[in-house]
Amino acid sequence: MGFKADIILWDYKKRELIARLSLHKGKIEALAFSPNDLYLVSLGGPDDGSVVVWNIVKREAICGSPAAGLNVGNATTVIFSRCRDEMFVTAGNGTIRVWELDLPNRKIWPTECQTGQMKRIVMCITIAVDDSFFYLGTTTGDILKMNPRTKLLADTGPAKDKFSLGVSTIKCLKMGGLLVGSGAGLLVFCKSPSYKPIKKIQLQGGITSITLRGEGHHFFVGTEESHIYRVNFTDFKETLIATCHFEAVQDVVFPFGTAELFATCAKKDIRVWHTLSNRELLRITVPNMTCHGIDFMRDGKSIISAWDDGRIRAFAPETGRLMYVINNAHRIGVTAIATTSDCKRVISGGGEGEVRVWQIGCQTQKLEEALKEHKSSVSCIRVKNNNLECVTASTDGTCIIWDLVRLRRNQMILANTLFQCVCYHPEEFQIITSGTDRKIAYWEVFDGSVIRELEGSLSGSINGMDITVEGVHFVTGGNDHLVKVWDYNGGEVTHVGVGHSGNITRIRISPGNQYIVSVSADGAVLRWKYPFTS
Repeated sequence: MGFKADIILWDYKKRELIARLSLHKGKIEALAFSPNDLYLVSLGGPDDGSVVVWNIVKREAICGSPAAGLNVGNATTVIFSRCRDEMFVTAGNGTIRVWELDLPNRKIWPTECQTGQMKRIVMCITIAVDDSFFYLGTTTGDILKMNPRTKLLADTGPAKDKFSLGVSTIKCLKMGGLLVGSGAGLLVFCKSPSYKPIKKIQLQGGITSITLRGEGHHFFVGTEESHIYRVNFTDFKETLIATCHFEAVQDVVFPFGTAELFATCAKKDIRVWHTLSNRELLRITVPNMTCHGIDFMRDGKSIISAWDDGRIRAFAPETGRLMYVINNAHRIGVTAIATTSDCKRVISGGGEGEVRVWQIGCQTQKLEEALKEHKSSVSCIRVKNNNLECVTASTDGTCIIWDLVRLRRNQMILANTLFQCVCYHPEEFQIITSGTDRKIAYWEVFDGSVIRELEGSLSGSINGMDITVEGVHFVTGGNDHLVKVWDYNGGEVTHVGVGHSGNITRIRISPGNQYIVSVSADGAVLRWKYPFTS
């Protein structure tokens, strides 16, 4: 609560920051520019509760005022008049106000709008081109039409079929009529006073924003499931132009030997992406489940995935067809997965700490051995190139190196940390680990002794790491939102990538060392240019 929430003014052409305006506390709910770009109005969050008008040229606040009255809820949305720089409207939980700016006295004067017996929570506002009326979308799923001059309710609708999950966004068109987006993903063109749908389409995810292009022949629609659609008004058909994950991304993996594609998983989705064009090629969805890890079989014939319902599912990478399911693979969900390079085995780790080795045949999947040494969930599994051993990292503070021939433990590494990631050095006599203690540790595979420790990050756990085929450099990412490239022998950071706004969960270097792909808890997938020429 004590922190200031900044408004950042950007130069759109030069793509640079012009000014930071800070006055509000905690949170900023909404912003609006005046029609001639003279003023900016900002609305503070529930703890702040004030509305402030800023002079854009001088970059200073002109005046402020509490946004809503004492006996109503918070204002959550604001819009400027389309014709005058001196009028704007705020609305929210039980409050609709028309404000007049009195510049000589540096004051803003509110007038409460009368809605009679109707009590509504407003989610969005739009205003007609000539300022004759403004329209408000509510959580109840109806639309209120108000007159800004008389401050009275003109009409309201629809009377019967209200918009499911509320009217989340609304836009006035120049040619008359309204574009309405609902929380259930319905996009409707309608007119006052009936507000009956004239044209409508169903989109994926609740609609969060509608933006008109030019006169509104084309417009863009964004949804909660991270889809951006372009809609042509005349035939009212949607084209998907961009999409991404809308939940925390858990894992990212490249197929063997090619950087053309990669796969990511988040919540119920596994998506395969084309690296260069950033296009989604395939989406595999298992509803109401969470995918914790994925891996490509070396022959590229299947994607193996680990799920929180304790099952291992294998999909065809081109069609997304389910190839086989291993039921009850682990008790508390499958948390990590890896495959051997001869495509005959899958190694999985579970929430209860077991590591299980599965034999994969043409038609059969057989449990070869359950290795019960870890006491807590397995976070990462890496297999040695010759398939003779593998290493598993766990949040119980141990990394175990397993012999995959005798199916016994070879070596155990102990540290006072929750291990999140582990990598073999390509020459395979050393492994590097990291986790919640922010240390990057190099260990001897032969006897499990620590060789060196590096301070991996200043704040927060390190969750992902990957090493190049040559073993000269490795990359890490974690809760400090930074991608770091390290020199393996020198133990120095050579490059830092700033771009994530959430905790980085996993990171991979592409085969051929062209790119680094990092994924984070805010649903982002970022592709970086690899800084060294291979």
